[in-house]
Amino acid sequence: MSIVMSVNAGSSSLKFQVFEMPSETVLAKGLVERIGLNDSVFSITVGNEKFEEITDIPDHTVAVQKLIEALIAHGVVEKLEDIEAVGHRMVHGGEFYSDSVKASDEAEAKFEECIPLAPLHNPAGLVGYRSFKEALPNASHTFVFDTAFHQTMPEENYIYPIPYKYYEQDHIRRYGMHGTSHKFLTERLAQIEGKPVDEMNIITCHLGNGASITAVKNGKSLKTSMGFTPLAGVMMGTRSGDIDPAILVFLQNKYGYTAEELDNILNKQSGLLGVSGISSDSRDIEDGVKEGNPRAILAQDIFVSRIIETIGGYFALMGGCDAIVFAGGIGENAIGLRAQICERLGCLGAEFDPEKNNFRGKEALISTDDSKVALWVIPTNEEVMLARDAYKDLTNGKAE
Repeated sequence: MSIVMSVNAGSSSLKFQVFEMPSETVLAKGLVERIGLNDSVFSITVGNEKFEEITDIPDHTVAVQKLIEALIAHGVVEKLEDIEAVGHRMVHGGEFYSDSVKASDEAEAKFEECIPLAPLHNPAGLVGYRSFKEALPNASHTFVFDTAFHQTMPEENYIYPIPYKYYEQDHIRRYGMHGTSHKFLTERLAQIEGKPVDEMNIITCHLGNGASITAVKNGKSLKTSMGFTPLAGVMMGTRSGDIDPAILVFLQNKYGYTAEELDNILNKQSGLLGVSGISSDSRDIEDGVKEGNPRAILAQDIFVSRIIETIGGYFALMGGCDAIVFAGGIGENAIGLRAQICERLGCLGAEFDPEKNNFRGKEALISTDDSKVALWVIPTNEEVMLARDAYKDLTNGKAE
C-alpha cells in the first residue's frame, strides 16, 4: 500500500486528492482558492466530512504547507514521509512528451520551454510542483501532461495549412488538450467491455465549460478538436471554438482592437455566453430554452450542431467506431442536451434510448440493445490518472 497525491495547480488555486494505491481508494480531497488574495479559502473533505477555513494564504508554498498540516491533523497521514508520490497536472508538454515523465531537472527545463505555448497554465504548474518538491523532497514526483495523449496524431491531423516555416520555427501545430480525460475514458471503456485498449475505436466527448472531442483509433488519439490552444474546436462556455480567421482581421480593421482585446473577446465573451447573452453555464441555457428564450435556443442549437458535425467527421475519418462516450460537467449531467445530440446520431448506427438517459453523473449505457454503435456516459476522473502515473513511477513500472 502507498499513499499517492494528485495535484492540479492553477495561478491562484490548488486542487488535490489523496489516494491509497493501488486500490485507488480516495482518502481525502480538497481545494485551495484565492491564493495570493485576501480571504483565501481552504477546504478539505475526509470521508463524508468537509472542513472549510477562510484565511490569508499568500502563495503556493503556504498553501502546500497548510494542506499537509491538514492531512496530518485529520488523520489521513501520520507524517510527511507517508506521502510517497505526487502526480502533477502539467498542461503543455509540447512535442517533447507522449507520456507522463518522472520529474527531473531535464524534464523541468523542457517544460519551461513550453511556457510560450501555455503562458497561463504552465507557470502555475511549475509553481505547484516546486512548492511540493520543497515540502516533500523524499517523495517521487511525476509530470502528467494534458497534451501527451494526442502526440500519436499523424502529421496530416496536426499540421496547419499555413507556411510550414511557422511549424519549424515556432512549433505552431495542433496539440489538443484534455488528453488525461480522453485517455481515462478510453481505458475505462476498455475495462467495461473487457477488451484490450488497442482494440478501442471510439469517439470521446469531454463536454464542460471547456469542451473537446477526440477520435481514438486502436486506443490512440487520431485527431482532437482543440488545436494550438484550447480555443479551437467546438463552441464552449465562453470560447468561440473554430471561426473564420478573417473575422479577427475584420474586427481589428473596423474597431482597432489590440491582440489582447481580440483574445479576450474570443476566450471570455464568446461561446454560449456570447450567443445567448444570458450565461456561459449550460444549466442556465437549458432553463432559457425551456422558457422559450430565442437566443438561448440558438446558443444550444449551435453547440449541438458543432458537436454532431465533429462526431460525424471523426466517424468518417476512422471509418466508423464502436462507441461514443460522453463525459465532463455537461456530458455527465445535461440530460436534455445529451438527448438532443444522441437523437441525431442514428445515421451513424447509434440508436438512442431516451429512458436510459434519464440520470445525472453516473456511468451508464444510453443506447438501445441492438444499436450498432454504443452510446456511453462515463464520469471522467483525471485525478486518478495522475495518481496512477505517479504510482507507476514510484514502483518503476511494476504497478498493477
